[in-house]
Amino acid sequence: MEFFCHHRDRPGSEALRDELLEEHWSYMDRYAKELIARGPTFAADGETPTGSVHIVGLPDPAAARAFAFDEPNHQAGVYRDVLLRRWRNLLGRTMWDFPGGPAGGNRYLVLGLGPGPATGPAVPPGRDDLIAFGPLLSDDGATWLGTAALVRAQDPDAARTVLSAGEYAAVEVHDWEFGGRR
Repeated sequence: MEFFCHHRDRPGSEALRDELLEEHWSYMDRYAKELIARGPTFAADGETPTGSVHIVGLPDPAAARAFAFDEPNHQAGVYRDVLLRRWRNLLGRTMWDFPGGPAGGNRYLVLGLGPGPATGPAVPPGRDDLIAFGPLLSDDGATWLGTAALVRAQDPDAARTVLSAGEYAAVEVHDWEFGGRR
């Protein structure tokens, strides 16, 4: 089973986040084989962290909850909330398989939250800029709740176009970068 996890930072937690960086990376190292994508989100200044995205394959929802809530930053109070949903990898690859690689161009997390198409999203045609793309699903995987995409784009407005206009109640766009040890 695949899961999308977006930890959102609590305002003013940047120093604590920096202090826990090695603990966070060590924790994620334990899941290296299960990770489909990972990386931090940033404020519009491109410098201030606002969250952390992890797309991971795990055996069941209990394992996904343990992954999300045992994470050191979460345990220490860096994050204000967590979006944890079943997810389906419609591209069938990891971010490390993305032909565009980790450098060159801007990267974004695009979240489209329902209501939307009852059957969930289809991969947009001709989108070589997609790093990861798939539906956000209910715990049992039966109900479509939204869409999550990682995309390379010129700017946030161009990133937003990966989701069909008017099909979502809300669309969020966050600056994002490939994660992992530097």
